[in-house]
Amino acid sequence: MTCSEQPLRVLVVDDEEALGLGVRRILDPLRVPAGEAHQEAALEVRIARSGEEALEALKDFPADLLLLDYKLPGIDGLEVLRRISGNGGGPMAIMITAYASLETAVKATKMGSYDFLAKPFTPEELRYVVRKAAEHILLRRHAQQLAAEKRRIRFEFLSVLAHELKAPLDAVEGYLDILVEKAPGENARMLGRCQERITGMKRLILDLLDLTRIESGEKNRDIKSLDLVGVLRRGVETQLPRAGKKGVRIEVDAPAALEFRADEGEMDIIFNNLLSNAVKYNAPGGRVAVALRRGPEGVELRVADTGIGITAVDQAKLFKEFVRIRNAQTSGIPGSGLGLSTVRKLAMLYGGDVSVESAAGQGSTFTVHLREAAAAPVSGVRA
Repeated sequence: MTCSEQPLRVLVVDDEEALGLGVRRILDPLRVPAGEAHQEAALEVRIARSGEEALEALKDFPADLLLLDYKLPGIDGLEVLRRISGNGGGPMAIMITAYASLETAVKATKMGSYDFLAKPFTPEELRYVVRKAAEHILLRRHAQQLAAEKRRIRFEFLSVLAHELKAPLDAVEGYLDILVEKAPGENARMLGRCQERITGMKRLILDLLDLTRIESGEKNRDIKSLDLVGVLRRGVETQLPRAGKKGVRIEVDAPAALEFRADEGEMDIIFNNLLSNAVKYNAPGGRVAVALRRGPEGVELRVADTGIGITAVDQAKLFKEFVRIRNAQTSGIPGSGLGLSTVRKLAMLYGGDVSVESAAGQGSTFTVHLREAAAAPVSGVRA
């Protein structure tokens, strides 16, 4: 067998120096079968002597597997496990302890621990539990690689398709513009509807490309410090003409400035999608209330409207691709069904998510939580 290029990173967290060194001596020569190509994965092992040291080490050493002692000076192993399990996409953990009890095992399992190893343990027991966890990690890694390849192929296919569709659509749009100038009343109206459909098709193509570009990791990101309040107010100004036609008021509750590390284009997409929907699905003479604030774990954006609302059944499928709520109130409202799906995927790039609170006829409130880009799990996307 040959050794695969990327080793499995293992962080041993134990305050007993001799135990940590012993574990490293046992694991250093270990090789784990990797996939179906007759390859093996080596283990790269590092040691931390406390929970605090482990959390600091994980910033520069993104471990795949954590061998975590329960009893540690300072914060204990369960607290370390709680903190890393809250980040999403963190390392797999095996609890190692002399205080093996059913209660401890249940707590560790609930917090996401993969397995449990009681002290004292033999080298064979250590190799067995690490090999089992490592094989699981490698299977998961292989599945992620296949999914990434699938997304890349999808993006390439849609890019070619979009290019092939754009040229004829541009031509049809150009001829329609000429015809509209010369057409009498009823014909002009019908041609105008054709123009609206062409615009909608082009918007759908762009939305689909945005979505697949994010999914595939083909989107180039420019992460820098932004004033999110400025981005928000720019988005509000974009919606003012449409809001004015419907008599919808847009109210903003935000600080004078809010510095945040992010890609400006991604923030534009999030803000514009939510603001556009809040105006588009609002009632004439309605109101949109936008709140932007910094919380203990990042930034929260809340967009509330007084519009048609969403039933509980429709909320369950709202953030899926190509989902549009179909009823008598939405039948004449254009849209691709990709906006909210794109918002969710972008929010997840920042370690966050988007949620909705709504009821039919009572308006909707969308809330987005975002973390600073430097701390967010952004694997698969080029920064």
